[in-house]
Amino acid sequence: MAAPKLAIKKRILFLLVIFTFTSIGLMARTGWWQIKEGERLQKEAIEQQTRDRIINSKRGTIFDRNGKPLAISASVETVTAIPNEIKKAGNAEEIASTLSEILEMNYDDVYKRITRNSAYEIIKRKIEKKEADQIREADFKGIHLDEDSKRYYPYGNFASHILGATGTDNQGLFGLEAKYDKYLKGLPGRIVSAKDAIGTEMPYKYERYVNPEDGANLVLTIDEVIQHFAEKHLETALIDNKLANGAAAIIMDPRTGDILAMAVKPDFDLNNPFQIADETAQKELEQLSGDAFTEKYKAELGKMWRNKAVVDSYEPGSTFKIITSAAGLEENAVKPTDQFTDIGYLTVAGRRIKCWRSDRPHGLQTFVQGVQNSCNPVFMEVAARMGSETFYKYVKAFGFLEKTGIDFDGETSGIFHKLSAFNELELATASFGQGFQITPLQMVSAISAVANDGLLLKPRLVKQITDIDGNVMKTFEPEVVRQVISKETSATLRGILESVVSEGTGKNAYIKGYRVAGKTGTSEKLPRGTSNYVASFVGFAPADDPKVVCLVILDEPKGDSYFGGVIAAPVVGKILDDTLNYLEVEPKFTEEELMTMDVFVPEVRNMDIKEAQNTLKDINLKYKIEGTGNTIIDQTPKPGAKLQEKSLVILYTEGSEPSTSITIPDVVNKSVLEANQILVDSGLNIKINGSGTAIKQEPAAGTVVSPGTVVNVDFRFTDVD
Repeated sequence: MAAPKLAIKKRILFLLVIFTFTSIGLMARTGWWQIKEGERLQKEAIEQQTRDRIINSKRGTIFDRNGKPLAISASVETVTAIPNEIKKAGNAEEIASTLSEILEMNYDDVYKRITRNSAYEIIKRKIEKKEADQIREADFKGIHLDEDSKRYYPYGNFASHILGATGTDNQGLFGLEAKYDKYLKGLPGRIVSAKDAIGTEMPYKYERYVNPEDGANLVLTIDEVIQHFAEKHLETALIDNKLANGAAAIIMDPRTGDILAMAVKPDFDLNNPFQIADETAQKELEQLSGDAFTEKYKAELGKMWRNKAVVDSYEPGSTFKIITSAAGLEENAVKPTDQFTDIGYLTVAGRRIKCWRSDRPHGLQTFVQGVQNSCNPVFMEVAARMGSETFYKYVKAFGFLEKTGIDFDGETSGIFHKLSAFNELELATASFGQGFQITPLQMVSAISAVANDGLLLKPRLVKQITDIDGNVMKTFEPEVVRQVISKETSATLRGILESVVSEGTGKNAYIKGYRVAGKTGTSEKLPRGTSNYVASFVGFAPADDPKVVCLVILDEPKGDSYFGGVIAAPVVGKILDDTLNYLEVEPKFTEEELMTMDVFVPEVRNMDIKEAQNTLKDINLKYKIEGTGNTIIDQTPKPGAKLQEKSLVILYTEGSEPSTSITIPDVVNKSVLEANQILVDSGLNIKINGSGTAIKQEPAAGTVVSPGTVVNVDFRFTDVD
């Protein structure tokens, strides 16, 4: 009996050992699942048991410097479907028919989505309240409406290249929308609900709502009003000069580095940023398909979105003579009274380099006159006095060898010679702005340093980041980069550049009452000989206390002229005139300017002739009497009309028969004095815009008008660089 008992005990012991090791193995395995794979399994379990729908947060608002909203987010909704719930309900055809009608979508596309073998489908994003209410009223099981937001730009194409746009997921695509996306986008919310094994709702209702966090706001340095001025005048220049490659303008506060306006033309509608605005390019796209279409479309989209003022580079031409002047004056390589003789060219390293007016050399002139005349040989000689290394030092100091560091993606740094290859010939051509490329932003920043007592500031587009309640989260303070030239040199050069506008090639930027300083620029694009030019002008005002700097670049003009002094200077003049008035900068008129100021025509009807004559004389208006009576019975123009001083008022007395019509004579190509005399002698008045030679009149010659009508005449100096 002992043997069987022993065998049983051994068997029991064996089973106990097996059980013990099995238990230990199971516990180890369970521990491994819990510790090593627990997080993954928990995640998969949650995914199987719940449905998670994302709710987009509302992007922050982008404001101009005065609190005007430039980009806002409106509340909309997104239509989603749970295909398993629709399958269970068995009414997919009805749902597809109703949704396709409400959402204006293709029936087959909707049907495919709602019957797809998936847990969750987006039918259409960002639908308006009217559509959402119709779907809500239909009350289809398996169709859901989730909160969403839609980016909206109140002014359409306004500041399009600065603001940028967003994609379907509310992400910033380019511009400030992309640069500050992490601040603007906020944090998305979620709707978590329970589901069964096939993805439909559980018998009991479980749903958890996690609120989205709205994004922060941006407060820009841009002034909406000044931006409007820049865009308005740049659009006119684009049309008038038949620009083949667009235009750009930057307006900067030299004291802070604030970009007050940055305009690029042509532009596009931010509310429809994927629609190609160029009609010619759009027609070409319509003829393409497949890969050819995709490649062309992407190229055109990138071209349309590109901010020309920050990304593109160009040869600055004569505007760079400001930098040569600043360096020469600072290094005492030249004084304002130094004498130069221009014979139409200068020979450098065996090469004859001409002045822009080589057919009529400037002859003997002081340095100041050389700047006024934009004489190339003068600047080549000044650069030669400094030498390559010294000149190069100032190119670097003014920021032309590096990016400005503006808070905007895609900025380029331009292209300049390496010092080791910057020899005598390169120095000569660089002195008047040829042989290298810079960006418009680099140029306006450098000229702001000249205007701001020699202090170079980092340009900025954003002043503050605020929360949804307007509390300041982050402030971007003005940042001084370096002192480039002395206060004394800055003051001297400001005075010289003011004379360029009052007496030299920049006359077309002249504004009554404001001391405008500036410089013209004209450069031929590479390859040379293609007759493709860049016309530019950079100016600031008032010259004695600069408040704004303005640069305008007109790329490949195909109109009557390509000179910067002829076509770009007037644009800067108009922008500065509007801006300085808006900023309430007080004008300071000279006696000559006061003589040509506008006046309002007074009421002289029912006065006797002598009284009417004295009234008009007192405000410097001319008069012409029609009839033989002693009392004024009518007048042209009528009281309240705005005329320039010395304009003509026709006075009618008893016995006169007022003329009812006058044919406007042609004054194009006439001087200011000639045009004024011709129109006044015809019984008409003139509104003088600019100086020089008449290039356009409105109404046109031959138009029949009433006596005293004001004819607007645009004048330009045409013999300028």
